[in-house]
Amino acid sequence: MHKTSRSKSNMNDLIDISFDFRTDTPVGKDPDTYSPTLRRYHKALWSKPLPSGKLFDLDDSYKSKYLLHQSELGKFVLTSDSCIPTFTRWKRMEHIVGQFTEKENDAFRAIGYTIGGMMVWPGVAKPGFRTINVERGFNSMIADRLDLTMECIRRYYLGVDSPMTAVLTANSDYFSIFKDFRRFVDHFLLQDLTTNDYKGIKFLMPFDSFSTPSVPRDLIAYRAYKKATIEFINARNSRIASLGVHA
Repeated sequence: MHKTSRSKSNMNDLIDISFDFRTDTPVGKDPDTYSPTLRRYHKALWSKPLPSGKLFDLDDSYKSKYLLHQSELGKFVLTSDSCIPTFTRWKRMEHIVGQFTEKENDAFRAIGYTIGGMMVWPGVAKPGFRTINVERGFNSMIADRLDLTMECIRRYYLGVDSPMTAVLTANSDYFSIFKDFRRFVDHFLLQDLTTNDYKGIKFLMPFDSFSTPSVPRDLIAYRAYKKATIEFINARNSRIASLGVHA
């Protein structure tokens, strides 16, 4: 268990793609809410111009709001999401993940808690809907997977139904500021999860229009998922590092 409460990063340091956000989070708390380094990194990375030319400026000065953007484009309160499930804490996956040592499982979780495994979403639920983050976790056809979420977002921009159509449509004000799927992907540096032409997703498990399992069913499938997941996080981390962003 990680029980330190420290930060390797100071203001104006380059983003450290190896930083495990659990290490500066109080014991028993969620890094998505309580890691100051993660909050700073999100602000530094995603505060940048939108396709309209308007700055997507994120304010982290409010205690009750993780990150806030407010302009003529609208008001958006964003929250952090550790968006890559390792399934190492899932009860129904114990028969699979239990075949790895705890050290191996924690190493997988540690990679997932680097910036390449993190995302932000609108954090205020629209009336009658869950937040996108909660929907990702509770919808069994998504199982918290980012690749499946991205396929839903890709379809949303095309006007094609998916298991998340309702909640994405409820947040249309947010998605409209990115104009289209390609520019949404580019803003959040998710190119390593899409094909070169942005017309498809590089799925982390075999995919057939949401009819295939969203969770690995056996050790072979889990090993393949784990390998593909780590490759994606490492690629996104490298992409983030190449920008030389200070936070």
